[in-house]
Amino acid sequence: MRYYRRSLVPSSARLLPFLSAPGAAQMALDESMLTQAPALRFYTWNPPALSLGRNQRVLPHWSSLSSLGLDVVRRPTGGRAVLHQADLTYALVLPAAWLSGRRCQIYRQLCTFLIEGLREFGVELSFGCTGRGYIHNPSCFGTATDADLVLNDGRKLIGSAQVWRHGAVLQHGSIQLAPDANLWRYVFGPETPEPLGLVDLLGYSREQLPDLIQQLTESLTGKAERWLGDMPSRASVPSIAASDHGN
Repeated sequence: MRYYRRSLVPSSARLLPFLSAPGAAQMALDESMLTQAPALRFYTWNPPALSLGRNQRVLPHWSSLSSLGLDVVRRPTGGRAVLHQADLTYALVLPAAWLSGRRCQIYRQLCTFLIEGLREFGVELSFGCTGRGYIHNPSCFGTATDADLVLNDGRKLIGSAQVWRHGAVLQHGSIQLAPDANLWRYVFGPETPEPLGLVDLLGYSREQLPDLIQQLTESLTGKAERWLGDMPSRASVPSIAASDHGN
């Protein structure tokens, strides 16, 4: 079942250029996309960063993360903290008028291109189920919700969140590729579940990470085009003031 109104979907949406940049700039750009719907982009975080949900409490030891070269930024969306280190992030913005149904149904529709894109790599994903411990877990990837994509064994690979504003919906999310287990435990504590990355899942080496990012971006873009229409690339991204997205 589809939860977007096909008659309102134009022939094309914009594909913004791939960007590797600091977290504050990435979050400002995601937020600016709410006035540019429909649009899709993929990006990585340089330097690595911890992004917090819009209303998430800052844990005391997170103030020391800058000494490890980690930025701490706040997302316009809700949810729990995400460690963006060797991951691929997507951001999709659509006009709210295109969409109908409950929020969980809209999540399922907007995640279709992720499920289909990962299937090309032999990875089957399904939606998680919100557990009772979610609210007490500081890590987005410490538990799954019904907006997240998990493997058959329940381990979470993609975490997503939404915000509705300016007559549009922004959904963005992190695809874990090669997480550093030691850094993960330092940020989230020794009891946090062992992180899962697509590199190990597919048997890639760390040296092949750039190739995997390119292949994954191309696959996901192709799947998104099936229902957004052919997406012309933009030559540049808007100039964004990034100062409002620190922790």
